Amino acid sequence: MKAWPDVYIPSLDSKFELPLLSLFNSASRKVEDLPTKQTYRMYVCGITPYDSTHLGHAATYLAFDLINRYLRAKKSEVLFVENITDIDDPLLERAHRVGINWQTLADSQIDLFRSDMTSLRILPPNFYIGAVESIGLVTQKIEELRSAGAIYSVDNDLYFRVHNDPDFGSRSHLNEADSLRIFEQRGGDPYRKGKENPLDSLVWLSKRENEPGWPSIHGEGRPGWHIECCAIALGYLQPDTHEDFLIDIQGGGNDLVFPHHEMSASQARVSTGKDFARMYVHAGMIGLNGEKMSKSLGNLVFVSTLMNSGISPMAIRIALMMQHYSTNRMWSDELLTRAQDFLSNLTLYLSQTESAPTDAVIQGIIHALSENIDTEKVFSILQDWINECRYGSTGGNPGELSRALDTLLGLAI
Repeated sequence: MKAWPDVYIPSLDSKFELPLLSLFNSASRKVEDLPTKQTYRMYVCGITPYDSTHLGHAATYLAFDLINRYLRAKKSEVLFVENITDIDDPLLERAHRVGINWQTLADSQIDLFRSDMTSLRILPPNFYIGAVESIGLVTQKIEELRSAGAIYSVDNDLYFRVHNDPDFGSRSHLNEADSLRIFEQRGGDPYRKGKENPLDSLVWLSKRENEPGWPSIHGEGRPGWHIECCAIALGYLQPDTHEDFLIDIQGGGNDLVFPHHEMSASQARVSTGKDFARMYVHAGMIGLNGEKMSKSLGNLVFVSTLMNSGISPMAIRIALMMQHYSTNRMWSDELLTRAQDFLSNLTLYLSQTESAPTDAVIQGIIHALSENIDTEKVFSILQDWINECRYGSTGGNPGELSRALDTLLGLAI
């Protein structure tokens, strides 16, 4: 599946120092340095295309865009893979509800997602991979797990024995009661009759009446959710056999910590004998005016709707960066207005031939980003620079600052 167009990234002057990048690792529950490497492998879980790109999606992909940009600014290669779950129950349910073919619905939402990512200047993945085109990889991964004694059948469906991974639960740190509750809330079937353990996860669903299925050595059916990401990540990132971890960063929203990332990691561990990710990095959720933003509440704010109303995608990008990527935070008209005002002032002073000094500003932004992508500090630094410009300070290079903001923050001003 094709991604979206690439984005040009200006180079930073060699006079600027780029420290190690530190990130909060959900598995260790602490901020850790990401070791310097020539090549990083990053996998970010994508959308299920049953609806438009909302601000929660945008915030997640923006967080990993900033990580990608920082590592590339350090002259490292980032092998970046993102999936798209183009066959899943929510997609089939919505297609049935609105009376449209599920593939037609998926295609339309994938096209809209690409358009939104392009407008927001999110760097595209090296590989943008759908579940449907990955069935061969999934089948292969299931067979590896079967060889490890980790697969069993319930009727004609196949399940993964999660406790074949001795580290199961170590990435999410949940007790059994919370694990069962969250598993059921997020697509699991803990109380299905015939399962060996309530938390065992589906890897192959045999074809149901009036649902699509694909031929495989397991019979006609479709992949489970967690095995999809495990198979795509390892199939396309091609881990370095000399590394202690299969990949460097597993990313997504914090609603994926359990069960999705825990179970994908366990499947990788059991099938390869190696730890899946060096770091598990998660973006916070976006709410609206004091409430959780969700489809069930009918309060989703869509990126395309905002842009169609005349809102600059750079204002949306700034609004989402004004608070830390890892926090659960609120979207509001007030926040958007603040971002628009900030963008207007920043544009004004970047367009001047004279500005306040910029070298320390750029270096300060770099250091803030190196410290777990501290965008709150970044915008504080930029606001101080705007204030200095307003009071007539000179000696800076606004063109160089503009290029640095493009490189590091994706802001085209």
